[in-house]
Amino acid sequence: MITVTLFGKPEETLHGFEVEGHAGYAASGKDIICSAVSALAVTAANSIETLTGDDPQVRGGEDGYLSVNVEAPSNETQLLLRSFALGIQEIREAYGHNFINIRYKED
Repeated sequence: MITVTLFGKPEETLHGFEVEGHAGYAASGKDIICSAVSALAVTAANSIETLTGDDPQVRGGEDGYLSVNVEAPSNETQLLLRSFALGIQEIREAYGHNFINIRYKED
């Protein structure tokens, strides 16, 4: 299962996210849920770095791990983080709750 942790509160300021794990929907290299989540996460991280004036802390690793944290997110970063969260929720709704767990973590 993929676990997506959104840093912040629902309907309030988000300041980052963490993605870890694998969906287990299909064999490695053919798992469309993992591919979709990875594409959204990497695009969100790259967009924050490239399109905003914010300086995110980005950490990546093996086994599908990516963490993005922005200390004081701008309005542009908020929009990108909300778009990421919406995309993840839509994938979860389309493919079922057995593959993606979404949670919020207040810091």
